[in-house]
Amino acid sequence: MARLYSRSTVKKIIKAHNPRSSLSKSVDVMIYLDYLLFLQRLAREADAEVMQTKGKLMQSHHLQKAVE
Repeated sequence: MARLYSRSTVKKIIKAHNPRSSLSKSVDVMIYLDYLLFLQRLAREADAEVMQTKGKLMQSHHLQKAVE
């Protein structure tokens, strides 16, 4: 399994994208969880594309179709 980002790293990334915003203490956790849910859904939809084309491996074009 991939290593998770530390909270301080996530906060730095959020602040770098929107430096003038004031955020609550736990907003970094909520954004990170939303990101993980997005990746899970993307993987599920790409897997459905693989099954639909009767392939065995997920490739970049399957991900592209899932993003669309």
